[in-house]
Amino acid sequence: MTTYQFPTAVETARALLEQLIRTIEAEPQRIFHIAFSGGNTPSLMFDLWAEEFSAFTPWKRMRFYWVDERCVPWEDSDSNFGNMRRLMLSKVPLSTTYIHPINGAAPPAGEAARYSKLVTAQLPKYKGRPTFDLVLLGAGDDGHTSSIFPGQEELLSTSEPYVVSVNPYNHQTRIALTGPLILAAERVIFLITGRAKANVVDNMLHSGDISPAAYVAHHARQVELFLGDVLPLHR
Repeated sequence: MTTYQFPTAVETARALLEQLIRTIEAEPQRIFHIAFSGGNTPSLMFDLWAEEFSAFTPWKRMRFYWVDERCVPWEDSDSNFGNMRRLMLSKVPLSTTYIHPINGAAPPAGEAARYSKLVTAQLPKYKGRPTFDLVLLGAGDDGHTSSIFPGQEELLSTSEPYVVSVNPYNHQTRIALTGPLILAAERVIFLITGRAKANVVDNMLHSGDISPAAYVAHHARQVELFLGDVLPLHR
């Protein structure tokens, strides 16, 4: 696990974007399949991407997917795809044929099955599993990631690529990328900012598999933590 820490959320997002673009440019013949998370922290990154990095991004060699989605229409402010579309996708020269959103307005079980089939067909395989080149994750204050919350550990090992999950706090239905596909990804990057996340990060770095985020951090093939404005960690 590699950790990069920065004083502010903006510096963290910029550093992640710079590394992402360098990685893609280093392999000019390769197509990169990337799964994105929603939330406040990646929203800042999406805004910076459109405003500062669009001209430098090799858009034609990127395919966009989603880690998870709330079961709401894209026009709803809770929609992860809708948020990214407003902040970035509507402003950059990325062909819509390269964008594969989850339809949060569709019946959840059917949409999870449809999206599982889509990624299985589109992605290369690693040990028989569809393989993202990069999965961008966040982590909640409770250690949840990819809409896999504490108490839902069965979603870390289920055989289905995407499944229906439920937020235990507000009972909102979601569609989530499951553990096996996250662990199969070539790279997993956690983008985590804010001092409230210090304990979550400490658990990821030093604890056992006590949360979904910690489990992923300990078992994925290659893990990087981009941390911004997180308090110094003490043992």
